[in-house]
Amino acid sequence: MDSTVRSGTEALWAVLGGDPALVDRVEYGGVGGLLPARLPVLDLARATVAVCGLATVEHARVPGPVRVDDGAVATAFVSERHLRVDGRAPVSFAPLSRFWRAADGWVRTHANYPHHKAALLAALGAADSVEAVAEAIGGRKAVDVESAVYAAGGLAVALRTPGEWAAHEQGRAVAARPVLSRERLDEAPPRRRTGPPRVLDLTRVIAGPVATRTLALLGADVLRIDPPGNPELPDQHADADVGKRTAVLDLDRRADRRTFDELLDAADVLVTGYRPGALERYGLERPGLVTARLSAWGDYGPWGGRRGFDSLVQVATGIAVEEGSAGEPGALPAQALDHGTGYLLAAAVLRSLTERERDGGGRLVRLALAQTGHWLTHGLPRYDPARYLTESEGPLGRLRHARSPVAYEGGPAGWSRPPGVAGADAPVWATA
Repeated sequence: MDSTVRSGTEALWAVLGGDPALVDRVEYGGVGGLLPARLPVLDLARATVAVCGLATVEHARVPGPVRVDDGAVATAFVSERHLRVDGRAPVSFAPLSRFWRAADGWVRTHANYPHHKAALLAALGAADSVEAVAEAIGGRKAVDVESAVYAAGGLAVALRTPGEWAAHEQGRAVAARPVLSRERLDEAPPRRRTGPPRVLDLTRVIAGPVATRTLALLGADVLRIDPPGNPELPDQHADADVGKRTAVLDLDRRADRRTFDELLDAADVLVTGYRPGALERYGLERPGLVTARLSAWGDYGPWGGRRGFDSLVQVATGIAVEEGSAGEPGALPAQALDHGTGYLLAAAVLRSLTERERDGGGRLVRLALAQTGHWLTHGLPRYDPARYLTESEGPLGRLRHARSPVAYEGGPAGWSRPPGVAGADAPVWATA
């Protein structure tokens, strides 16, 4: 396997604080060429799954190897597309969740949830139809649509180039931070539960549920809590809540709040996926608790309080421009920021549990889709053909051509002579 594949795993494992020697346990294989994209999406997928596996064998004290199969990884990263419910294919994006042409560029909206759809239509003053929304957006600047829809509580993001995002205040804030952050919160004594770790799941959509779905697979007792009147989308629930139990609590009702506090008191892990600041009033801190906070843009910078989804982060950060063609924006072959962040979050939780059992203390890990996106675009090596090309001077002029892929220790670095003029050589052997 190419060393660039291993380097991604090594980089993430180092950020997680893991023992570097454990990286040697990872075995890569399977069908190649999956999740094709201009950006190294498959490398991101492999690395996030690999560190999740490493954190698992470390925590469970299992000596065997961690196997990363490209086919399994690529399939899992589009798990929501493979879902079938009694033979019915899932609904992925609602009609109003898509790209739209604005007066000066492009906008992407997300209106899968009813309240987000209502906010979008209210901000635009548009009827509930693709034609009406297209007309409303087409006469406005992209950033004006973005601002108006967010102000109304909806979700819309103007398409930006990588350079525009790099110059944006939120883009600069994301670039200044690692792919995830970890910190110790208190001096609670070490503890190891005799039964499975208890995970309280306050997440929605893909990234957070993928993390807690993975923790459930690995033996955790996962309980997901949703608010009343705002259930998860049915197909999303069917795909992401396997292995868990789910319940409904209104944290603004005294009885439900008391129940929630009792659950939290007995929990080992709390995973949150709501926008930064949305849950602070509930006092979620507990000594010794491992807390994992997931957001779209990070809990810092001017967009720190904004909601967001994978598709919108791709648009804002320039990924959609890089993956586009013919002047139109594109998309990654999977919701890779969601899935990759989910496996990375699960790895961070497992590493935090391992450290807590050894050293005690509560832990806080923070991840954001935008930070994972930055790691995809800046932290992983991309295929660059220039690395495998060479130049030579000869009778035909200055040539650029591919190096030979045949290489071995002590072998030739290249050909001994450039091509000459066709047919100009004498018909004799060059060697005696």
